Amino acid sequence: MRPMNPPQEWQDEVLAGPGGAMTDEVGVITGPLTLRTLAAPDGKIRFEVQYTDADEWYTLSGSPLPHGDPHALHRAALAAIRVGNGAQAPAAPA
Repeated sequence: MRPMNPPQEWQDEVLAGPGGAMTDEVGVITGPLTLRTLAAPDGKIRFEVQYTDADEWYTLSGSPLPHGDPHALHRAALAAIRVGNGAQAPAAPA
């Protein structure tokens, strides 16, 4: 049996562009945000956002993704949030 890889995580602060980022729990959030991307041992990639320095984390709509390069997807999610327009999780490559 092959051992599962430990989770990998990336976290960055980002200023959301006009229209912010879309979350599953509370809809659009705007302003200074923190994005956390977690690559779970099962291969799924989860994106969470919060108001910077807040306690609550929200699921970025479209998350989790079934697979992909988690670091590249983290950078793509940061870019999407900077643009705004209700940014969602980037699409996983086919």
